[in-house]
Amino acid sequence: MTPLDLGLRRLVPRGLLGRALLIILVPLVILQAIALQLFYGSHLDVISRRLAAGVAGDIAMVVGLLEREKEAEDRSWIFREAAWRLDVSLAYEAGALLAVTGARPAAMPWLPLEEDLAAAMQERVRLPFDADWQSDPRSVIIRVQMADGVLHVEVARKRLFSGTIYLFVIWLVGSSLLLFLVAAIFMRNQVRALRKISAAAEAFGMGRTVGPMKPEGAAEVRQAATAFNRMEERISRFVDSRTEMLAGISHDLRTPLTRLRLGLAMLPEAAREDAAAMTEDVEEMDRLISVYLAFARGEGVEQPEETDLAALLRGVVAQQARGGAPIPFAGPESLLMELRAVAMRRCFGNLLHNARKHAARVTVTLAKQPRGQNGIWAEIVIDDDGPGIQAASREDAFKPFTSLSGGGTGLGLAIARDIARAHGGDVFLEDSPLGGLRARIRVPG
Repeated sequence: MTPLDLGLRRLVPRGLLGRALLIILVPLVILQAIALQLFYGSHLDVISRRLAAGVAGDIAMVVGLLEREKEAEDRSWIFREAAWRLDVSLAYEAGALLAVTGARPAAMPWLPLEEDLAAAMQERVRLPFDADWQSDPRSVIIRVQMADGVLHVEVARKRLFSGTIYLFVIWLVGSSLLLFLVAAIFMRNQVRALRKISAAAEAFGMGRTVGPMKPEGAAEVRQAATAFNRMEERISRFVDSRTEMLAGISHDLRTPLTRLRLGLAMLPEAAREDAAAMTEDVEEMDRLISVYLAFARGEGVEQPEETDLAALLRGVVAQQARGGAPIPFAGPESLLMELRAVAMRRCFGNLLHNARKHAARVTVTLAKQPRGQNGIWAEIVIDDDGPGIQAASREDAFKPFTSLSGGGTGLGLAIARDIARAHGGDVFLEDSPLGGLRARIRVPG
């Protein structure tokens, strides 16, 4: 990717609202620029040259008459006729000289008035002159150097400037702003509907019940909201039916196990020693069925509630530390988040149990990190000094019913990751600074 592409990517807004408004704004600005260029380059330029030529022609005629008439009485007649017929005010300063030749700065430098007037004066009057655009806001004072003095000509500014330029600019800018405002309001409504769908999808992905959404916005956005509602209904119906099915499986499997356990307990005293191994097998089968049902159920019935994650984690650490070495814990005093407390307690319990089972030293750390503009990540790190798991086998450890070198059914890590992902997070296995395994859990808040 070239530096130009990177620069353009930084300038382009990331949000849909900004990009949609940019799509509207860029053609609008280009259209404005073309319209202004055409106006300034043709219509306004032609009008300005014609007005300046008219004023310069009047001044040239007055100068010609004054050069022919040297008497003061005749010149006063010329002044009266010019004020009446040409709408200019004249004054003559005999014996004076212009201090500066050329034109002074114009009051409106963005218009071609000064250049057009100067060109017309040089073409028609052909005498040294200057123009004062600043002294009077309603007129322009033009001074012409004649043979025996300076002629002062006061011309109304409206003779050199067309007021339609203001109306044109106001119409152009006003209509553009109105169009942009209407587009911004409509696009904001469409984006707001999409944001609602995004927030509902994220909440549903974290296991929160959001209920059916009200479709709003454009037809395509309404269709997306309706499709999301149908998807949520189908998934919820599937979870409910699975939970009911698992309840039936639990009853069907535990009933024969209960009968076996009862039959073994009623055996004669002499045969109970021979049945001890069978009793252990029955207990192991019962434990495996409980673990399997818990994994398949996925704690999906529990609803998220505001929970103090720090207090919950301290409780799990204290419970796992009973009857063994203490487990150091570091983290904030309180961290409130929307969680399914029972499920998260089980997630942390499984990970801590695995660490305590294979290691002599275990530490737990809780920290929060920023997530986007309005959220945080809660990161829980469990380190141990045990044998760890080879990097190539770490993903296999999360697969249900996978047996590793240390034994076990492999359900503890599978349940932990399933719970974390149900909250919108995940569980990762890494190398620990203590020399063993690090379990890092990230949960969004």
